[in-house]
Amino acid sequence: MTKRDLVVRISNDTGMIQQDVLAIVQRALDILSESLALGQTVELRNFGVFEVKLRKARVGRNPNAPENDVRIPPRAVVKFKPGKQLRAEVLKLSDKLTPEPTKATPTSEPSSH
Repeated sequence: MTKRDLVVRISNDTGMIQQDVLAIVQRALDILSESLALGQTVELRNFGVFEVKLRKARVGRNPNAPENDVRIPPRAVVKFKPGKQLRAEVLKLSDKLTPEPTKATPTSEPSSH
């Protein structure tokens, strides 16, 4: 789903003009971004929590030149932890996405005489 899809869906559900919905959605995203850029945690009940975490510095390796170590500096990253309700809804997909077990074809085992 894209921002455009979200705007169209909200517009259809509420009867609001798409341009107005876009302005509201964009402002909400701007406020969320500003809060995260300030290091604040954003908690949306029943949806999830966005928080800024500091990833430690580490040493990486280039698989094409493993003899060269590459220093990766510490950096701030945004982590998302889904809320209980969202987690439950997504978990329902597990049953739909789990492949059907394939029937094993019986293999002929050598008989011992």
